[in-house]
Amino acid sequence: MRALRVLLVVVVILGVLFVIVDRVAVHFAEGQAADRLRTTENLASTPDVSIKGFPFLTQLAGGELDDVEVGIKNYEADTGTDGQKIRIDDLRADMKGVSFSGDYSSATADRATGTATIAYDELLKAARSEPTDIGLGITAQVVGLSDGGNGKIKVSVKFSLLPKPVSVLSSVTVKHNELQVRADTLPRLVGVRLIESRFRSITDFQQVIDQLPGDVRLDSVRAAEKGVQITVKGSHVKLAG
Repeated sequence: MRALRVLLVVVVILGVLFVIVDRVAVHFAEGQAADRLRTTENLASTPDVSIKGFPFLTQLAGGELDDVEVGIKNYEADTGTDGQKIRIDDLRADMKGVSFSGDYSSATADRATGTATIAYDELLKAARSEPTDIGLGITAQVVGLSDGGNGKIKVSVKFSLLPKPVSVLSSVTVKHNELQVRADTLPRLVGVRLIESRFRSITDFQQVIDQLPGDVRLDSVRAAEKGVQITVKGSHVKLAG
């Protein structure tokens, strides 16, 4: 019985040591991965990297990680216009089946899904924010974007002949790598009949979101309280190398 107790104690100690070594190893790997991702994507700050699953060491030995979560607080995406950027907040991606090279210099995820937010003040940069002649001596400009409820964007338009901005509800959709905002209805201005195409030249606009981390792509979008919430997805997503 004494020998059995000693054996059990040894097994428990070895188990605890294995867990400690495994957690130390995964913490080190997360730090290395975060540093490499920051360099690869030219990020302003170090991202959060969390390697899921236990034990880590057996995944490491097999050359593939089951689940890796990446969080980037602020990411500057290309807009396809003269080097202009748009800020994407709280980009979080879940990477599945992450394989890596023997020297850990490159890593590729079999598939990835994620979410992020584009604040309304950032999206406003794509709208017609300068006064524009829409005919009959009337100028108009978009002066604000906000949550319109039920997944809609409230677009505030200032007309030169009115003392206060007029608001319209707009739908936001995704087409390829582009966010598209389109007014659902047109406002009525007393005594003035606007030509729809001229009005939409103000209210409707597009914003390209290009070169996201790992080449993930826009999948869907929905208006929310603080901005538009986007989802992204991709396959064979390259994390490094």
